[in-house]
Amino acid sequence: MWPENGLDPCETVGMADVMHRILALLAVLQTGKRFTGEELAARMDVPPRTLRRDISRLRGHGYPVETQPGPGGYYRLAAGRAMPPLLLDDDEAVATLLGLAALGATGSAREGSIDEAALRAYGKVDQFLPKRLRPRVAALRASLETMPTPAPSTSAETMTELAEAIAHERVVTFDYLGASGKATTRQVEPHRHLHLHQRWYLLGWDVDKGDWRVFRLDRVAGLRARSRRFSPRPLPAGTGLDYLREGLNKHRRRVVLTIEAPMAKVADAFTRQDVELTAAADGGTRAVLALDTWQWLLPGLAFLDADFTVEEPEEFRTALGQFAARLGRG
Repeated sequence: MWPENGLDPCETVGMADVMHRILALLAVLQTGKRFTGEELAARMDVPPRTLRRDISRLRGHGYPVETQPGPGGYYRLAAGRAMPPLLLDDDEAVATLLGLAALGATGSAREGSIDEAALRAYGKVDQFLPKRLRPRVAALRASLETMPTPAPSTSAETMTELAEAIAHERVVTFDYLGASGKATTRQVEPHRHLHLHQRWYLLGWDVDKGDWRVFRLDRVAGLRARSRRFSPRPLPAGTGLDYLREGLNKHRRRVVLTIEAPMAKVADAFTRQDVELTAAADGGTRAVLALDTWQWLLPGLAFLDADFTVEEPEEFRTALGQFAARLGRG
């Protein structure tokens, strides 16, 4: 029995469930067979009204679902639409395009790289959207300009092969060019892909060294997946990114500031720094950075033009005070 208020329980589920149901309906119709309304409703386990609404949704996404009413009536998907469009909301389509634009602007667009693939997808994504969204997405794409951001290109194939090795828990071997320029061959249990500061990394257990290591993916070559499997290990930190940041900041000083400026302005001022921001009292901002020297604070603080307090370390606070005194004597 359906509820007395006339609402179908199928219509009260979330959007993700609706999309899942529509895709399942599409898969059934793509068999090319004819189905009566009763057959389809029973197969999809939905009431007739929900079926009719789902058929309307498919048509709204550009699928030619043919209907023959009356006795002997049926539903059938017309030929020529084997590949479904991306079932995205308007904001999801915009986010997809902007994400591809941002990714395509990083790196050198080397053939086979992720950024080069993003540029190719950026030029054709509207072809896979519902008809109603294509003009809007095409207009948005025509309105965009992105400034290339210098960053090393990473092989899309390498990332895909590593992802499969992570999923199937298989050891990999690859050639690696270290920061010093020395080439080595590494045998690794891959665990995570990491992204930080326009760089892609692999977090893995180095079998030969018996320890965790982080590898820059743009320095990986000659990847070979082995048949030997491994058992997942507990991560060496709360997250893979925590471990990466700890390693990058190992020889840097922890700096804590309280700045009398909104968080958005502080974020703009320290956009090139590894900084954690939280709201402080009276609209201020607490900033935690990892820096080599106190001088790296000067550009951001100068552009903020706001009062601040250096909570730690004391030597940074002292150095800034001495610098301020020298400026006052200038």
